[in-house]
Amino acid sequence: MKHHFYKYQGAGNDFVIFDNRTNALKRLDDQLYNRICDRKFGVGADGLMLLQDHPEHDFEMVYFNADGSESTMCGNGGRCLVAFAKRLDLIGTETKFLAADGLHYAKISGETIHLQMIDVPSFHRVRMDYVLHTGSPHYIRFVQDAAALDVYEEGRAIRYSGLYKEEGINVNFVEDAGDHLFVRTYERGVEDETLSCGTGVTASAIAYAIEKGLYGEQEIAIRTRGGALRVSFNREEDRFTEVFLVGPAEYVFEGEIAF
Repeated sequence: MKHHFYKYQGAGNDFVIFDNRTNALKRLDDQLYNRICDRKFGVGADGLMLLQDHPEHDFEMVYFNADGSESTMCGNGGRCLVAFAKRLDLIGTETKFLAADGLHYAKISGETIHLQMIDVPSFHRVRMDYVLHTGSPHYIRFVQDAAALDVYEEGRAIRYSGLYKEEGINVNFVEDAGDHLFVRTYERGVEDETLSCGTGVTASAIAYAIEKGLYGEQEIAIRTRGGALRVSFNREEDRFTEVFLVGPAEYVFEGEIAF
């Protein structure tokens, strides 16, 4: 049977999306999602999303990693799904939708999606590094020259270390480039570096505020290998609220796949 799909990308983080408001797909097996995301035998993507109908909100976001496992929140995926919902005329320029980590608000301004992320009430240190949860768990390490790093090897070593081997963690390497942060991320579920990670750059911006002792309203420019993003938030003591991930979300193509 053929199923219609859509391909979107946000700052180089790419996704296969299915409109599943009729629940025709239900939940398929991990191997099928993995095959669809495979860049040689499928459509190719960092993740797969189902846009589901919801009785109380505009829609529900269900996200799967490229390895087929159902995942937690994906920030760039959320921005792409908002753009997709707008394409379907489900929403206007504002929306509220449900994701794995709860309710999210988003607004659309031209090609830019402003996605509100969850509040971050706490963090902890691992020696000189930071660990915090922005809808997905993230490990943040500040480095001098992120471009020169072997992100696959160094990220994988942390992701599969004793503390994180079972559940996994996303690993971000962050360079302070003066007027912006340069962030590279090893993502669990993809098990490789991605060109961008929305929850990762959000976590990196918050870790930077902690590192530099920044309080009050902040907006931090981020560059990834896939493009530019912005993260804004308000910090009171060690609680971060009004957290927004801001950047473009682009329709790439659509087609049909048989399964």
